[in-house]
Amino acid sequence: MRQSRDGGCSPLARGCLTLVSKGNRHGDDMTQIRGFIAPTRRPGALGVHSLDHFCLAVPDLEAARRFYTAFGLEVREDGNALDLYTAGQPHRWGSLVEGPRKRLHHLSFGTFDDDFVRLRQRLKRLGIARTDPPDGLDGSGLWFHDCDGNAVELHVAEKSSPNAKTGTATGSSAAGVRGALPRGQTHGPQPRRLSHVLMFTPDVARAVRFYNDALGLRLSDEVGGVIAFLHGIHGSDHHLLAFVNSEAPGYHHSSWDVASVSDIGIGAVNMADNGYSKGWGLGRHVVGSNYFHYVADPWGSWAEYATDIDYIPADQDWPAGSHKPEDAFKLWGPEPPDDFAANLEA
Repeated sequence: MRQSRDGGCSPLARGCLTLVSKGNRHGDDMTQIRGFIAPTRRPGALGVHSLDHFCLAVPDLEAARRFYTAFGLEVREDGNALDLYTAGQPHRWGSLVEGPRKRLHHLSFGTFDDDFVRLRQRLKRLGIARTDPPDGLDGSGLWFHDCDGNAVELHVAEKSSPNAKTGTATGSSAAGVRGALPRGQTHGPQPRRLSHVLMFTPDVARAVRFYNDALGLRLSDEVGGVIAFLHGIHGSDHHLLAFVNSEAPGYHHSSWDVASVSDIGIGAVNMADNGYSKGWGLGRHVVGSNYFHYVADPWGSWAEYATDIDYIPADQDWPAGSHKPEDAFKLWGPEPPDDFAANLEA
């Protein structure tokens, strides 16, 4: 495993974008291509602003490289790790390290610089002990374990969650114009950013309380008491972290925003052409509203193509809903595979 390259800060802080320090303004929204868009912030509220990145341990890094490259991500070596980037963006959204089995290695959350000390004090008041960072990572961030024993890092970073709804490029071609290219002229989609991560937990309500109390995440919606979705208070997708009930902790999937429903379909076909035919979709979720297709990875977890997820602005109190079990998986679409909700780590 490699040393952290940025001293606990996002790769954005390494000269890729210009920071504006006056008034604690932070850098560009990486999901916006056209010029500078000022970040959002909820006045007077304390909480993390982003799920900065996730890290998985997997038993075969070369298999990971093939899978995520086919998925449309840029996979870069960094020492003994592989890092996941989206095309044309400087932010590292995920990392993969080698281990005896697939498991979550850690989650890393980003905070504004002037909130870092206050969040550290909050963790101390809650009796959440600081821990040493995992081997090979530096200690410039604040490390601790969540209620399920998962390693978590809190560090000062540029806001990587979107500052506005990303949107989707749907629509119709003009009359007299061909609307679709032949398959031989199409390529797999290039995801724009990480949207969220879903985790298994033996106690959903406890996980929600922990991340609300410790990091300021707020409940967006829950389904039947067995699935819960959390958003960031400074403007984020409907959920940047979610939990589903299981007999043990574990990692279920990462979700990646793409530009259109067509990209989702093209991605599914491209992954099947590359040997990753097991999946679920095309469909649309009730909770979060996003269109989706999931692809099974080599270790029994999933990667999701998604578009048009609901967005919760920093200045809005989202009315958290309690949904019926029938709304847990889909508004429409095929039935999920029998093992879709199986926690193979258990």
